[in-house]
Order: sequence, then structure tokens, then C-alpha cells
Amino acid sequence: MAQEIYISGIGIAPEVIGAVVTRAVEEVEGIASVGVKDLATNLVSMFQTRSAPVAPAVEAEVVNDQLALTVHVVVFFGYPFKKLAEAVRAAVAHVIDAQVGVEVARVDVCIDGLVFPKE
Repeated sequence: MAQEIYISGIGIAPEVIGAVVTRAVEEVEGIASVGVKDLATNLVSMFQTRSAPVAPAVEAEVVNDQLALTVHVVVFFGYPFKKLAEAVRAAVAHVIDAQVGVEVARVDVCIDGLVFPKE
């Protein structure tokens, strides 16, 4: 388990923040997944003796007693990236305020993959 994040007098495991954010972002229309869930990559990493560490889907840090978050997503083709990022930011800010009770300094959205419809 990674080191806890201390903010507003409480310590929160990064995995807890990641779970809260992931759940909210998965509800945004146009989001295929939070983090990269590529079957081929997962299979290759299972057979490697030393696999490279997988970056977390949600990264969090404290900036001036506020949370600064980075969310990695895979999106469906056909949804404008800017509008998706805005929807993700709004969902994250809302869930962090409601569940954790702290302000969000920023939400950086990284689009790490694109899913095309099957034809």
C-alpha cells in the first residue's frame, strides 16, 4: 500500500481516493474505462518475470490543503475530448467534495486510449 495522503487532519490511502474517483468517472458518458485495461498488456505482464510497474489510474497529491488529481482514462470514439475532460473534472470535483469533504485544486485528465465501435 502506498503512503497515505494527509489532508484536513485525516489520512487517506491513495487507493481509497482512486476507488472513489474511479466510480464517479466510470459514470461519465463516453468513458470506456478508468486506467488502461488492455487484455494483451495484462497477458504479457503475467508472463514476464519482471514487469514494469503499472501507473495508477488515479494519482493524488496535496497542494495548499487541496487535492490535485490526475485521472487516466480510455474513451469511446465520437465523444469530443474537451467536453469529456470537462465532464470528468466536474464528476471528480463533486465526488471528492461529497465523499472526502475537501476542495479540489485541479483535475488533470489524461486520455490514454481510444475505443472504436465494432462495425
